[in-house]
Amino acid sequence: VVFMNLSVNLHTNVNGEFLYSTDAARGIVMATQFYDESEPINLGTNYEVKIRDLVELICDLMEFQGEIIWETDKPNGQPRRCLDTQKAKEKFGFVANVDFKQGLKNTIEWYRENAD
Repeated sequence: VVFMNLSVNLHTNVNGEFLYSTDAARGIVMATQFYDESEPINLGTNYEVKIRDLVELICDLMEFQGEIIWETDKPNGQPRRCLDTQKAKEKFGFVANVDFKQGLKNTIEWYRENAD
């Protein structure tokens, strides 16, 4: 259990996309095996997550007991980051397997087991 305050320098309405490491690795291998074109291709989940939801879920999974302080007065950069992953699906059948919440749980579990 973590007891402290957390200052987050992001606006709560910013969205992002997150791809779990095993899906990324699998997608890269698939691309090297089945994609022989020069045009860039996106690997992703095609699923947007509000940064507010991300921070709150991390806090919940980490059993955070402090206050989240949203510093919304700072510049927030790009408000939306979601990839068009249709080409990866069409060209070599890539679709992410690990959903966002499970990937986050796996990451936190790995961190807890390996942090020194």
